[in-house]
Amino acid sequence: MHRVYRSSLVVVTLTLVPGLAAAQDSVRAVAGGGIAVPGWQGKIDAREAGAGQTLNNAKLVKEGDALHVVTGPAVAYWNPANTAAGDYTVKATFTELKYMALNDHPHPYGVFIAGNALGTDQQSYLYCAAYGNGNFIVRGFGPEPFQMNGRRPQAHEAVHKAAGAGEPVTQEIALSVTGDKVECAINGTVVGSYPKADLVAAGKLTSTDGVYGIRFAHNTEATVTGLTVTRQ
Repeated sequence: MHRVYRSSLVVVTLTLVPGLAAAQDSVRAVAGGGIAVPGWQGKIDAREAGAGQTLNNAKLVKEGDALHVVTGPAVAYWNPANTAAGDYTVKATFTELKYMALNDHPHPYGVFIAGNALGTDQQSYLYCAAYGNGNFIVRGFGPEPFQMNGRRPQAHEAVHKAAGAGEPVTQEIALSVTGDKVECAINGTVVGSYPKADLVAAGKLTSTDGVYGIRFAHNTEATVTGLTVTRQ
């Protein structure tokens, strides 16, 4: 039996920052938003906060064993008790029950690691996120945004594709720190591998040790299960 999720949304226009593509869509405010999972915290992107969005314009709730996220502004969520250091793998499974239900083009979601100074204007973290059209990105904040696999999403055959708008799509996303490298794997296949020295650097991460959590772009809805860390 399939559960149906419905979201009440109010459209809020995002003022575009000079130099950004004019094709960006309006950011929605989620009615009844906020964080309803004990111990969890969140922070929306500075660009959207500057446009008048708030953390309460996105929603994080717990439904059974799943976290259910609806955005609103782009946001990172974490529990500060969830930390990882040394060599480890953080993974979770994301299910977009209705692909592009809240937007007219694909938006990504995924896991992040190496969170430090989270919730402040000096926060840093690295994330790997998948799109329901077969693309992925590896990006971060340090505290300004940075990209590891280019400015545009990259296609990979390992990333699942939804059958069409309104159809479900599921991705297992993992970030691993092993020795001198950091890798992102989607659905069991490594899609990006980076030297740790290229990540722990000025304007990027302060360390690969830190808090882990989940990251969602704006106007996106999905459930998250199996958020775990495996220490090697």
